[in-house]
Amino acid sequence: MDDITISIVVALLGGIAGFVVAKILEKKKASKVLSRAHKEAQKILRDAKSEGESIKKDKILQAKEKFLELKAEHEKVIVAKDKKMAEAEKRTRDKESQVSNELSKNKKLTSELEAKSKDYDFRLEFLEKRQSEVDRLHKSKIEQLEVISGLSAEEAKAQLVESLKGEAKSDAMTFIQNTMEEAKLTAQQEAKKVIVNTIQRIGTEEAIDNCVSVFNLESDDVKGRIIGREGRNIRALESATGVEIIVDDTPEAIILSCFDSVRREVARLSLHRLVTDGRIHPARIEEVVKKTRKQIEEEIIEVGKRTVIDLGIHGLHPELIKAVGRMKYRSSYGQNLLQHSREVAKLCSVMAAELGVNSKLAKRAGLLHDIGKVPETDIETPHAILGMEWAEKYGEKPEVCNAIGAHHDEIEMKSLLAPIVQVCDAISGARPGARRQVLDSYIQRLKDLEEIAFAFTGVKKAYAIQAGRELRVIVESEKVSDDKAAELSFEISQKIQTDMTYPGQVKITVIRETRAVNIAK
Repeated sequence: MDDITISIVVALLGGIAGFVVAKILEKKKASKVLSRAHKEAQKILRDAKSEGESIKKDKILQAKEKFLELKAEHEKVIVAKDKKMAEAEKRTRDKESQVSNELSKNKKLTSELEAKSKDYDFRLEFLEKRQSEVDRLHKSKIEQLEVISGLSAEEAKAQLVESLKGEAKSDAMTFIQNTMEEAKLTAQQEAKKVIVNTIQRIGTEEAIDNCVSVFNLESDDVKGRIIGREGRNIRALESATGVEIIVDDTPEAIILSCFDSVRREVARLSLHRLVTDGRIHPARIEEVVKKTRKQIEEEIIEVGKRTVIDLGIHGLHPELIKAVGRMKYRSSYGQNLLQHSREVAKLCSVMAAELGVNSKLAKRAGLLHDIGKVPETDIETPHAILGMEWAEKYGEKPEVCNAIGAHHDEIEMKSLLAPIVQVCDAISGARPGARRQVLDSYIQRLKDLEEIAFAFTGVKKAYAIQAGRELRVIVESEKVSDDKAAELSFEISQKIQTDMTYPGQVKITVIRETRAVNIAK
């Protein structure tokens, strides 16, 4: 029993000793960890302190550099201001010296004028005395002559006037006769000389206005994309622009056919954008055509501005500048209207200078003489009268307005500008190759076709294509039903047969489509 107790006691003492030893070892290990952590913390603090010092030094250096830069810029500004002030002071001193010189000159001139004024007063007084003496002597001489001749002064004057009147009339008739004969000999020769000199000084090309444009392609693969599935792209493009698009075997080219050059240009630019972008489908086509039309309107204004600047014409109303720009896309008997008007303006300027008339006004009237042809719709008013009304509305001078209205003898000519414009218009139009009567009548026939279609209710757009062999009419779906579309096509064909004369046949195609458009916000 004692042995067991002793064993237990020994075991307990051993456990206690082991626990104490373990605690001592754990405490030593913890002290080592704390010591190592303390050393690492001190090292981190030292590193942070050194890094902060380096950052502080860098910031101080940067601040000093920035201060030096600002100081240099400030010094430059001060130097520039000092220079300007010195220049201003120099100009002020120069002005002061100039003013003092002018004052001295004025004083000198004033003293000279005072001396001359005194001299003139003296001479005037002397002349008045001599005049009174001459009048007295003249009166006494007249009285002596009346006594000698037996006639009064009035009777003698009447006889003298009668004799001089007969002699003057005879001399005047002789002078007039000689002048008329000389004018007959030289007038025609001088007129030819002025016209020939004017024509020689204006060199222009022959005006050629076509009804087709060629759109070049990089490869024939693009043609299929332009045509689209079952031809939907090309139909959408023709409906949006009113231009016939001919895709044939011509390599790397598409032909755009339309009598209206504005439509052709819209179609050409739209095709260029679509081919460049690569996205060709009906919705994209309509968007591009709309943007292109807006671009053409802006280009028209730019063309008008460039034209008036090139010709040196100033103060033209913006609406007239826009009308001048629209001339680029109009033709008269096959002659481009803008080129014709520029040519007439130059001819008028030269001829007016030859005749001693205001050349600037003549150039202005020459440029504006055909603005009455710009409106797209047919108007019963002659283009000369319409152009004159526009010019009056937008503040042009009466001479210019009269020259515009009288260049086809619709009104009376009131100034020399009018015959000059009339002659120069004839010179420009009479050149060989300048105009083609056939083309103009052809274009007029196509316009008449479109006007007949627009006369019917519900017609939204009308395009004459295929050289007038087809009239494509686009109607509003809300106003025209499918049955009404067929009836409308028949009525338009009957109207064309009744009102127009044309070779061959005209196909009338009425297009009606329904669209539902909503916007998600």
